[in-house]
Amino acid sequence: MPSPTHYATPGQLIQELLDRRGWSRKTLAIILRADETGINRIIAGKRPVDAQLAIQLHEVFGVRADHFLQIQKRYDLAQAMIVARPDPERATRARIFGSLPIAEMIKRGWLDAESLRDDAKVKAALLKFFNAPSLEEIEVLKHSAKKTNTNDDATPTQLAWIYRVKQIAEDMIVNRYSEKTLRGSLGKLSALLSAPEEARKVPRILAESGVRYVIVESLPSAKIDGVAFWLGEDSPVIGMTLRHDRIDNFWFVLRHEIEHILRRHGQSGTMLDVELEGEQAGTGETVSREESEANDAAADFCVPKDALRRFIARKFPFFAERDILGFARTLQVHPGIVAGQLQHETKRYDRFRNHLVKIHSAVAPSAMVDGWGDVAPVGI
Repeated sequence: MPSPTHYATPGQLIQELLDRRGWSRKTLAIILRADETGINRIIAGKRPVDAQLAIQLHEVFGVRADHFLQIQKRYDLAQAMIVARPDPERATRARIFGSLPIAEMIKRGWLDAESLRDDAKVKAALLKFFNAPSLEEIEVLKHSAKKTNTNDDATPTQLAWIYRVKQIAEDMIVNRYSEKTLRGSLGKLSALLSAPEEARKVPRILAESGVRYVIVESLPSAKIDGVAFWLGEDSPVIGMTLRHDRIDNFWFVLRHEIEHILRRHGQSGTMLDVELEGEQAGTGETVSREESEANDAAADFCVPKDALRRFIARKFPFFAERDILGFARTLQVHPGIVAGQLQHETKRYDRFRNHLVKIHSAVAPSAMVDGWGDVAPVGI
């Protein structure tokens, strides 16, 4: 029996089988207890051979059922390709809609569209959001942002979050950036470490230094803690997610991003910090130089390294509650900040958790915030 590829339609194979046996189409119709008109349509390629008929033909001719189905499938595809209308944007839409959290972006108010199915409005909203002239030029899969401890590109979801931070930051008015003023503000920020509610002063202090400070709720699976980048040579931006709503994490991430700005990291790209805890908050060989520098500055800002090491050397492995409280009072910082650094140094993240108070409600009212049910009034 010739290969199925020798036939354009199942009908051609059926006709050959009939001719070999000297049967008429009427004969086949009688054998199959089928209508002769239907047999004629199948042989003419006007009616498809389905799985049930393929099995019947196998019983009659001894030809495998999948031979008929393979020919039918190939013929159907050829017919579809003749009438199909090419859509150059289909592959682009697959990349964008398959990568970006479009539904979440609509829900968060980032895209001016009511439904994923409203193709025209979604497309227009995406072009506006990413400031791109066409879908093909939306920067989804070719971003140059560096993530903590890796040189991998940012994911499309992380990229969308960065763009939202950028969108909000561009709409802000702050003082002209001064590295001297920002360095001088470190003392003011350090004075706020004693109580969670003092964090409300952070946005104003940064704005006075010329830093645009934005809080944008993280997107699902993004795992972003913070970002530092520049809108221009003298327009630095710090974005945070507060996804870990803890006083220790807030101050560590904030000081980490400030160090990026002070060292002018991110001027040729974006310093995106992902999962900035555990090993990623360290200074080992697996951490890049830029991140090590920022981690070192952040840890020393929260609890001076030498003082922390002396405290651990004196108290390890038992850290009494009164010792932690006394050490925090000596440093004039909240016990939660000491607890966070102790967790990192001892690798015991299950301990001292009662001190890790929340910070969101303190800092959010005085900051530019997007998320948690609120939409920053820009970009729409």
